[in-house]
Amino acid sequence: MLGWSLNLFRVRGIQLAVHFSFFLLLALVAQEGWADERWTGVFWNVATLLVFFTCVVLHELGHSFTAIHFGVGVRRILLMPIGGMAEFDSIPREPSKEFLITLAGPAVNFGIAAVLWAIVGVPQGWPWGDYDFPANATGFAQLVLHWNLLMGCFNLVPVFPMDGGRIFRAILATRLPYLRATFIAASVGKVLAVVAAVIAVYFYHAVLTAVLFAFIFVAGEMEYRAVKRREIEDAHWRAMLAQLYPVSPPVSPPAEEPPLLSR
Repeated sequence: MLGWSLNLFRVRGIQLAVHFSFFLLLALVAQEGWADERWTGVFWNVATLLVFFTCVVLHELGHSFTAIHFGVGVRRILLMPIGGMAEFDSIPREPSKEFLITLAGPAVNFGIAAVLWAIVGVPQGWPWGDYDFPANATGFAQLVLHWNLLMGCFNLVPVFPMDGGRIFRAILATRLPYLRATFIAASVGKVLAVVAAVIAVYFYHAVLTAVLFAFIFVAGEMEYRAVKRREIEDAHWRAMLAQLYPVSPPVSPPAEEPPLLSR
């Protein structure tokens, strides 16, 4: 299903693609805008959605450019109604590299938020009290600031394979074997994904958020199985190479005879 996509353009060789289901989301928000304020509502809703997903693309480019810096190939960035996904040729097994690649995405969101905060500030009462974003350019910039802070913090939740879950695995991998670290991160992530999906549906009626966590649940299990399969294949090939090219034990040099003592 991930192949049902439309290629748009390339950024430093990275293909940007949009999943066809994204256009269903676009039609939905346009229909809601039409019901509210006709063409003005359509324009506002569509523009708002496109700006939000521009921030998603920048988030994924943060991951991608850092991965390229470490020599990891990036095939494409795929946009879907539930967010974006950068497809790497491989994930570095070095914890420090995975940590930096993963952290780069939320860092972009926090950077955007910091710049907007310095330019337009935040509405009174934000973020805990009663606040409203004015219906002007300043209010829209404050809304984008709000989105980027939410996006950055949300992605740091330790639900594997979200950014927080990958950071958790990278930390575990400094002490544990990579497969074991992946298993623990995926297991914790699945529990948190189920809890988050239940909260989203029963307390906030956020069906799309629940679908997102269901997708994350499945993606985490798939990635763990892929890591496990690779570990088995690597062990198999190492065993075959050991049989084909056995390593002889090192030959110890002959012990020197003790010197003869003259009388």
